[in-house]
Amino acid sequence: MSTTPISPYQQTGGMIYFARMLDKIRKHHRGKLRDDFHANLGKGFDDRCAGFLRVSYEKLRERVLQGGSDEEILRWCFDTGRELDANDILIWNEFLRKRGWQDEVSGTLAERKRESGFENRSEIRTMLEYFEYDEGRKV
Repeated sequence: MSTTPISPYQQTGGMIYFARMLDKIRKHHRGKLRDDFHANLGKGFDDRCAGFLRVSYEKLRERVLQGGSDEEILRWCFDTGRELDANDILIWNEFLRKRGWQDEVSGTLAERKRESGFENRSEIRTMLEYFEYDEGRKV
């Protein structure tokens, strides 16, 4: 059975979204990731997250498939790319929490809401909120 990835709010080392990206890689490898996620693997927020850590998505994917916990893989990213401090993680988290709210992603958010029948849901103001509703964690 194919499923959606875990919530983008799940944290690893205080960092949001990272665990979701790894979950998508693992589920896709096992043939368990819902089909509509396949085309964007390594793109969008995945690409932003890998880029923020200064690791290539492909190298990260290879590392994930070797095994290990999310924390071990984040440590690998710090060792391979760059170490993040608490301020870096705060900047990342707040950047991602607000994507789609009065920025260049607002149009994409409006389109996704329309496609999903959420155009009248004013409480969905960011992409992360959209994921929570679209994937059934919030109703």
